Amino acid sequence: QHGYWASLRVEHDLISRIKEAQKEDNKIWTIVENLTEQTEFRLDEDDVLWQGTTLCVPNDASLREALLTEAHSSPFSDEISMDFVTGLPWTQRRHDAIGVLVDRLTKSAHFLPIRKDYSVSKLTETFQQEIVRLYGTPSAIVSDRDPRFASRFWKCLQKAWG
Repeated sequence: QHGYWASLRVEHDLISRIKEAQKEDNKIWTIVENLTEQTEFRLDEDDVLWQGTTLCVPNDASLREALLTEAHSSPFSDEISMDFVTGLPWTQRRHDAIGVLVDRLTKSAHFLPIRKDYSVSKLTETFQQEIVRLYGTPSAIVSDRDPRFASRFWKCLQKAWG
């Protein structure tokens, strides 16, 4: 069985280890020897085997452990999805909505009590205080909200960061 790893930026030394392990894995070597343009597999510029956009990882326990350590060394990845649950009853602190932020790699969720009438500026401030402070700045935020909202949200974040 080969494991597949996506959505992870792997350090160069780990890629080198994967490349060497791929050379020693009989199943992977068979795939490499039979590569054609008609296959879903490909070798990248470093001669590392991929299946589409997914890295082919040999069945090597220490290598898999290193990949898992790399993936879980941060409590949150740098890509999150964001959604809002509105129409809720008022809380004692006058919140009537929840901001839901989900790490796209680990599926960890963070819930922010907010108000439906928060401005983009106030949402940005709350996001910085609760998410950026704890997990760092995401490189991507996926939202099914109006594209104008996403644009205003990113502009507010960039303005706040200077």
